[in-house]
Amino acid sequence: MRILVLADIHSNWAALNAMPVEFDRCIVLGDLVDYGTNPLPCLDWVRRHADACVRGNHDHSLAQRVPSPGSSGYRRLAGVVRPQHWELMEPQHYKFLARLPVTTYFRDDLSRYFLIHATPRDPMEEYLTNDVEGWRQRLVDIDADFVCVGHSHLPFHLKLETHQVLNPGSVGQPRDGDWRASYAMIEDGNVSLHRVEYDLDAAISQIRASRIPEWAQRLSEAILRTGGALTKEEMNSFL
Repeated sequence: MRILVLADIHSNWAALNAMPVEFDRCIVLGDLVDYGTNPLPCLDWVRRHADACVRGNHDHSLAQRVPSPGSSGYRRLAGVVRPQHWELMEPQHYKFLARLPVTTYFRDDLSRYFLIHATPRDPMEEYLTNDVEGWRQRLVDIDADFVCVGHSHLPFHLKLETHQVLNPGSVGQPRDGDWRASYAMIEDGNVSLHRVEYDLDAAISQIRASRIPEWAQRLSEAILRTGGALTKEEMNSFL
């Protein structure tokens, strides 16, 4: 059994299109939309291929038509991209995002999986990376062998006493300094983290063809090319 584990696609179809085609099941851990400018093929891919998918904070905000509250950095970028999504999406896309569960369980022949975008303490907003003690505290009441999460855009795999915590990293907008799309594979209970090159120029061309402001196009390109390795000052220099 080969389970493909994805998170944080963020409307980057070029990156999602580079994912492996040989898998038996697929798990998606939220944030299908925002930041990128090509949401529809990403949503359609997930609807066709995901055996289980949870709602991310960007999925929730977009489906509920909540404007991004930020005035700088990633939040300001979401603030100019999100209205374009609202123009592109059809009612069935809104319905799909709005009906995604906040958490869910998934089983294969060997293991039980708990799926959540962020953490059990705050399913959509709390950032927690490879903090072993932090995860121990948050998983006390979680009955699962694997806890699969996204949100941080940073890949990691932790083996605790009673759980394994897996973040596959971000498909569409990595933030660990490696621009390549990130994903994980669980094969017969064994976890492996992977990176794959994709057509970055196609992703950037698609952003350039969108109607978001020129500063947002330049910022989006810089984020993708650097794998998110931008300081706050560098992010704000595009504004």
